[in-house]
Amino acid sequence: MRISLNERLLDLAVTGFLWGFRILIVAAILIGTFNTLRTGKYTGEQWLDFVVFGISQGAIYALIALGYTMVYGILRMINFAHSEIFMSGAFSGFFLATYLTKTGFTTSNPLLGLLIPILFAMLMSTSIALLVERVAYRPLREAPRLVPLISAIGASYFLLYTFRGFFGPGVYAYPPIPALEGEWVVLGIHILKVQGVIIIAASLMMATLYSIVQFTKIGKAMRAVSEDKDTAALMGIDVNRIIVTTFAVGAAMAGAAGVLYALIYRQVTFAMGFTPGIKAFTSAVLGGIGNIPGAMLGGIVLGVVESVAPSLILEGLGITRPYQLKDAVAYTMLVMILLFRPQGILGERLTKKKA
Repeated sequence: MRISLNERLLDLAVTGFLWGFRILIVAAILIGTFNTLRTGKYTGEQWLDFVVFGISQGAIYALIALGYTMVYGILRMINFAHSEIFMSGAFSGFFLATYLTKTGFTTSNPLLGLLIPILFAMLMSTSIALLVERVAYRPLREAPRLVPLISAIGASYFLLYTFRGFFGPGVYAYPPIPALEGEWVVLGIHILKVQGVIIIAASLMMATLYSIVQFTKIGKAMRAVSEDKDTAALMGIDVNRIIVTTFAVGAAMAGAAGVLYALIYRQVTFAMGFTPGIKAFTSAVLGGIGNIPGAMLGGIVLGVVESVAPSLILEGLGITRPYQLKDAVAYTMLVMILLFRPQGILGERLTKKKA
């Protein structure tokens, strides 16, 4: 089919604009970084603090992103209710942690006082996610792709305002754990104990999930269903069971992330899932949507960039109070990913059938 001159000119104009935008972003990053480093305002120890904090919050984003990327890998849909699954985990852990703190159990048994709320949050988040899957998603599996997307948004708002109705719009203070106060010194690097625990806990959960997916029978079945549901069913795999398991595993990771997020920010509220959910989705896209190691890597990268970029880049561009714009960094990264590498860091270009 012959392409008209106007279409060619339009394509050239769009391509030129995108390349100009890319060059502008790269130039801003280089100029801001150069100006900040030239002033020497921050010491090496302060930069390390930024990186450690970024890794800890990035580990939380990675745990949430796993739910997005696993569901997309199986069903080719974005589970927009996943951010509320994360929020439900934070609330579940909060109420149990508050009870354990009042009874003195957390003070006398700090490890169990941390572990039990996490496990309880994982259980509650999994239960809610399975209910959402059964009611909002399963009846629509054969429907056009836009239909389950609308259902996901509806499920998200339903959970959001259900929690607001039960617990109100107020902000709850997550109870502190005395054993996590203070810091550790590792190889000369000062790490807050709560940040260290978050990094260790998230790393263990991500390593466990990766091992399950790669080296177990259920993990092989997940990968088979992700590749081709119809062929997997012909080979004797219970596709419905695999989909349910995928929702359960992703929700468990999000529930644990909710408790870890509450530990570091010490706040729980009904609307707390929106911003971490957007950033976790950005992490999944950054690493390669549908790619489990990519979601883990994307979360860590986004967390570090979000922690370092305001001081490293924005301050060098003369922006006052740059840390107030840290959320904008995540959205800017999402745009940059779509411009520079739409398939993500570890992702591959999808065929038309998968896309």
